[in-house]
Amino acid sequence: MSESKSRPVALVTGGAQGIGRAICGALLQQGWQVMIADIDGEAGTECIHLFDTLGKVAFHSVDVSREDQVRELMETTHKKMGPINLLINNAGLSNPYSGALEDLDLGVWQRYLDVNLTGVFLCSKHAATDLRATQGSIINIGSTRINQSEPDTEAYSASKGGVAALNHSLAISLAPDVRVNMISPGWIEVGEWQKNSSRFEPFHSNQDHEQHPVGRMGKPDDVAGVVLWLASDLASFVTGQEFVVDGGMNRKMVYQED
Repeated sequence: MSESKSRPVALVTGGAQGIGRAICGALLQQGWQVMIADIDGEAGTECIHLFDTLGKVAFHSVDVSREDQVRELMETTHKKMGPINLLINNAGLSNPYSGALEDLDLGVWQRYLDVNLTGVFLCSKHAATDLRATQGSIINIGSTRINQSEPDTEAYSASKGGVAALNHSLAISLAPDVRVNMISPGWIEVGEWQKNSSRFEPFHSNQDHEQHPVGRMGKPDDVAGVVLWLASDLASFVTGQEFVVDGGMNRKMVYQED
């Protein structure tokens, strides 16, 4: 077996921008081979140029809500890199605001479920054989909106809530061969981690930072660091769990002042 194929293989959906891009870079720096799966070809091509000096990286365009495309993704990953050791289910519609409940179109509701939830199911289903063989793991990217909401976020919140239930179900169904865990990010600023045509330098007030108990907003690297731990042998006794990465915001009481 070649040196590259002896390295573990990670498949990261939604890996071309934002949190997914940071996860891909962190894994490559730790010696993983990485298949970046994303619906955005422009962003995926940029990632190849950005990361090609770090290790073996490839890009495959996919809509994770389409089973035929997911099946092809798994076959291509296995052929190019070898059996999958780690699946990061990160792909999803990131805008939580789907519109007022009374005006929410059924098609919009369904698209959130198709991508954010069904995509996790399909990718896990078609990676399962490889993951059982490699004694690998799955890391699902959820959201703190699983347990708390703002107005007009029904579709997003429901889809991510489904991921939370699917997470522990997968952990039991795939045990003891595959560990399955979930990371739920809070407010993570991704402006500088977008593709060139969408990148922007974010501005946030002191209040934005200070409302977080840790004193700052989140960065994609904060999530990537937890991914590295969960994917390592240090977390070999951890499965079926949710890890909230939000600077402590979910533990903070907020009262409206008169």
